[in-house]
Amino acid sequence: MKATGIVRRIDDLGRVVVPKEIRRTLRIREGDPLEIFTDREGEIILKKYSPIGELGQFAKQYADSLAQTTGLIIAITDKDQFIAVAGPAKKDLITKGISHDLEEVINERENIIAAKEDKNFVRIMNDDDGEYTYQVISPIISEGDAIGAVILLTKDTKVKFGDMETKLAATAAVFLGRQMEQ
Repeated sequence: MKATGIVRRIDDLGRVVVPKEIRRTLRIREGDPLEIFTDREGEIILKKYSPIGELGQFAKQYADSLAQTTGLIIAITDKDQFIAVAGPAKKDLITKGISHDLEEVINERENIIAAKEDKNFVRIMNDDDGEYTYQVISPIISEGDAIGAVILLTKDTKVKFGDMETKLAATAAVFLGRQMEQ
């Protein structure tokens, strides 16, 4: 565990303030849910809650199936990081943080289909080196909340995405959103 040197007191209602520096670093905003754990040494652990993270193994299998049938790179994210990735870019994306631009697309519930040279092409992670030539992004909506996205990507300059890829990403997003509601 990383020491921060910051000490906070619990108030009379049992509350403790998470310092602004830590909230900013972990991208925790007002209203974000946190999971609370204890360990054997009596430590209390706060972890940012990811509802789609509960689907981790299921999302991975779903992404693997889509990648196998389409030959594309398939990524499933929550609002902070990549939860499941399948296809040739797996090691480049898995557990990496998503970009602020992608987070905005998710929050705005935008469906995106774009080529690398289009103005609406979205950097999907902060250290994105621009190797992807086409993308489709479809937000995952569960119980009225945007909780993540399904992203189809390719590095192949000969491949152009169209209506089929858009519908495939939207179908996957709706399916995952409904799985979260169960």
